[in-house]
Amino acid sequence: MYAPYTNDHNKYYQTKRGTDMHSVSIWSKTARRPQFEPLKRDIKTDVLIIGGGLTGLLCAHKLTESGVRCVVAEADRICSGVTKNTTAKVTVQHGLIYDRIVRESGVGAAKLYYAAQSQALAEYERLSHLIDCDFERQPSFVYSCTNAAKIKREAEALQRIGCDAKLTQSTPLPFSVAAAVGIQDQAQFHPLKFAYGLAKHLPIYENTKIQTLFPGGAITPHGKIMADKIIIATHFPILNKHGGYFLKMYQHRSYVIALQGAGDFEGMYVDEDSKGLSFRHANGLLLLGGGSHRTGKQGGAWKELEQFAHTHYPRASVVARWATQDCMTLDGLPYIGQYAPHTHGLFVATGYNKWGMTSAMAAASLLCDLVQGKQNEYAQIFAPDRSMLHAQLAVNAAEAMRSILTPTAPRCPHMGCALKYNAAEHSWDCPCHGSRFTEQGQVIDNPATDDKKGMGSERS
Repeated sequence: MYAPYTNDHNKYYQTKRGTDMHSVSIWSKTARRPQFEPLKRDIKTDVLIIGGGLTGLLCAHKLTESGVRCVVAEADRICSGVTKNTTAKVTVQHGLIYDRIVRESGVGAAKLYYAAQSQALAEYERLSHLIDCDFERQPSFVYSCTNAAKIKREAEALQRIGCDAKLTQSTPLPFSVAAAVGIQDQAQFHPLKFAYGLAKHLPIYENTKIQTLFPGGAITPHGKIMADKIIIATHFPILNKHGGYFLKMYQHRSYVIALQGAGDFEGMYVDEDSKGLSFRHANGLLLLGGGSHRTGKQGGAWKELEQFAHTHYPRASVVARWATQDCMTLDGLPYIGQYAPHTHGLFVATGYNKWGMTSAMAAASLLCDLVQGKQNEYAQIFAPDRSMLHAQLAVNAAEAMRSILTPTAPRCPHMGCALKYNAAEHSWDCPCHGSRFTEQGQVIDNPATDDKKGMGSERS
């Protein structure tokens, strides 16, 4: 049953351990999800969008605004995957990405990336006047506890591309930092209030799994969808035979706890270290993120966050906790565009590297142009067929080979890698590509699209 936020957070959020308290975000608890019927007949449209997360919904919104006929096919319910578990920071500041882009691709590429993300932020603000989604402007900071030089280089890169970024050593965090770089007028919001508000007037079919794709359409359990163009917006792409995404990406898990009684402060904060912590507030709760690890590996998970909270916020109580999963690319930039060089009419948006809010909006804007045959100045920097010559490629290949050669069961139906048991979340996770399954074998996260049959209780 839907319920709004209340002043009594403990009464509203606290549930039995192992049920809602175990894995349900505050967003899922405080937004009313619309319901859509499954497809039950053959249809024809201009663009088929596969995946009803934030990216798919934004693509449908942009195309509808442009007068292009489209439909969204979602295998489950809309926003039932990663979208419901984000921390929902709407910011152009994506870790230390600008210094990396300047070093690897030049100032021009960094300016384009910044402009695409800035336009996305502005579009969220425009839509927030039409959709009640708790949108509010907040400053954003990336900090380091040990390496001030990294932060200084990022600040210099931001200043070179025209961003008014500021260096500081003073933060409201409960520990000292070596340095932090901040950008004013970024934002945060309630992602599901936004997504559900956006979805209400879109052509969506829920519980409509794509079983087969073919040139010009797709087959579902109860109908065929004929489409001139197809966008795959399924978080991790579901087609293996094109694009090499199983080599170009891996998945990374991170965890969040919502704390009541941890005080309040302005701003959103994230550690430049992938194993560090993130902070933001939402309606009186502190959202503390971290405990991260590559999917299928071991990490600190919620225990690490709870220990930190016990030390630094001893009077606070945990009222919700959840986890999320992110696709990480070879060079830190998303893959948005034509799925592969020879798949004309087939497009993809993936690899947001933990920054899915502005990246989803940027993807929707870019793909809306591409499916209409229009030029877009951002197409080249996000092109999925750009160079794969990065050190991470060797790491991904080695991890896949190691897992494929591991002689244990169960194994992932996606590409046969050995699954590893995730004791924190009671799931079987794939270290190769990030597919996840319940203890009974039901698929939780893609790229696997089917349940794992014959799953036993053996844990490795």
